[in-house]
Amino acid sequence: MKIRNYIALSALAIGTLAACSQADEKIKFGIDSNSITIDAVGGTRTIKVSSNDNWVASSSVPWITVSPANGSGSKECSLLIDSAITSSVRNGVVRIAKTENSAEYQEIKVEQKGFDYAITVDQPSVSIENYASLDQRHFDVRIKTNVDFDIQIPDDVNWIKNDSYDVTLNYGLRPREVTVRFTWGINSIPLERSSEITFVPSKESNVTPDMLARNDKLVITQNAAEEIDRGTRAGDSVALLSIARSLNVWSTNWENSGERMDNWDDVVLWEEGMDGYVDSLKGRVKYARFFMFSIKEGLPFEVQYLTGAQELQFYSNTNTFQLSLDTGEYICKLEHLKRLTISAFGLTSLHEDFTNLKELEYLDLGSNNFEKIPRILSPEHFPKLHVLKLANNQRRLIYDLSNNIATEFGGFYQETAYNKDNKQFGEFPKWLLRWEPDEAKGVTGLDTLILSVNYFQGEIPSFEDDASVGYYTDTDIANSADTLPQKMRDVKRVMPQLKMFTLNLNRLTGKVPDWILYHPSLDWWDPFTLLFNQEGKDEIGNLAGFSELPNNLNYYYQVYTKKKLANSSSSDSDTDSDTDASGN
Repeated sequence: MKIRNYIALSALAIGTLAACSQADEKIKFGIDSNSITIDAVGGTRTIKVSSNDNWVASSSVPWITVSPANGSGSKECSLLIDSAITSSVRNGVVRIAKTENSAEYQEIKVEQKGFDYAITVDQPSVSIENYASLDQRHFDVRIKTNVDFDIQIPDDVNWIKNDSYDVTLNYGLRPREVTVRFTWGINSIPLERSSEITFVPSKESNVTPDMLARNDKLVITQNAAEEIDRGTRAGDSVALLSIARSLNVWSTNWENSGERMDNWDDVVLWEEGMDGYVDSLKGRVKYARFFMFSIKEGLPFEVQYLTGAQELQFYSNTNTFQLSLDTGEYICKLEHLKRLTISAFGLTSLHEDFTNLKELEYLDLGSNNFEKIPRILSPEHFPKLHVLKLANNQRRLIYDLSNNIATEFGGFYQETAYNKDNKQFGEFPKWLLRWEPDEAKGVTGLDTLILSVNYFQGEIPSFEDDASVGYYTDTDIANSADTLPQKMRDVKRVMPQLKMFTLNLNRLTGKVPDWILYHPSLDWWDPFTLLFNQEGKDEIGNLAGFSELPNNLNYYYQVYTKKKLANSSSSDSDTDSDTDASGN
């Protein structure tokens, strides 16, 4: 019994001595890594601190943060390293020291690489459709860069444009993300096309392309257009449906009607016996009308496929007063077109190739937003044109031009705008009033000129001081079908072929010139309604309206003795028989 007790006491003593030996052993103070290398973007690195005592961590640089910054015993610490701001390497030191004995410490050396100059694109290639509505024809590209850059689109690529963008480098050379929107045009040909867009450092950045570690490019590929059989009936039907789709026409039911094209509303096909018919045109589109639609650009590219059309009408676009559109190039390809209406569309210009339409005989550009009459409208470019309608080009109604702060309000205002320096109105477009027949040049001359409801100001040219404009001659009088009176030998010969001329509801003042008062067709013009009748005030406050207007046309019929008033009686003809062109 005594022996067993002795053995137990001995074992207990040995265990106690062993426990005391382990408690007296200390964990060595240290860290598991003495150096860290990290990329310019920065990030988080973890180190393990081994210690029995309290300790504290500190950083020699502000771009390194230690968490936790102090502790007791062994722990893991995170080193949060900011992204670099320069292109050069930078260094820092993290020190972990014992609290009770700061002379005992461990250090971690941190080396961070600098940023290389780079322009990177998140999406180096983009594929787009050949067609979409205007508000859908764009895509965005995200670009990471630490360099201000310019976008270079090849000079021969006019179907890609970029919107404005801003590169804000407010954090040194840390890359920033810039979103650039690219807009694209319709591909009207049945061939795929592509373009490579490059990004180059701007001159202000003082960075050259060879300094870039990375310089991405953007490749844009556009699908081919749907192939339309040019010059065929089937091609015409596809073109009509495509035009209606592109215009967002409200009222057409061609696609869902189930009818043959022969029975489509607002479409006329070529048939034997029609003027100008040839066998190759049989069953093709001769005339088409598009109205009540919504588009914010020029006429659709499918228009070019209606090569057999003799007349086309486009009118009644939405919100035309807000638009400043060009016709676009595609209508200009229909070189055999004779009659064209582009009205209430929102036009302010004609495409430079509009002069290709040399067969035009009738042109209606009314109810648009023109500030000036397009100068390409001339006898040289349109020798066969005899009807020109330019009425109601007011973008908005301004009754009193002298009390107005609006700009770009249409109505051909810029043609005769008041010049404050020389205190004169601009000259009325004389060139338009000289559009006369010229057999030698093959010019038909205008027989209809409609200029109503615009903002023409000042006086109508009298041409009295213009030696290039002659008077009616004895030959004119002798050969006239209306038997011109001898009075015309004292009247300037201005556009005698005009059968209709309107200028009402402009801001014109002054005296009506004799070439109008005694024009051979004046009684056809309904002048008191469509010519003499003006409204509003001009820019210097004059109430619009002509002076010395006749009260009626009796003076005219007293000169043109071969003409008769409709349903006139002897008593009617005697009334005001002495009234002249001055109303006296």
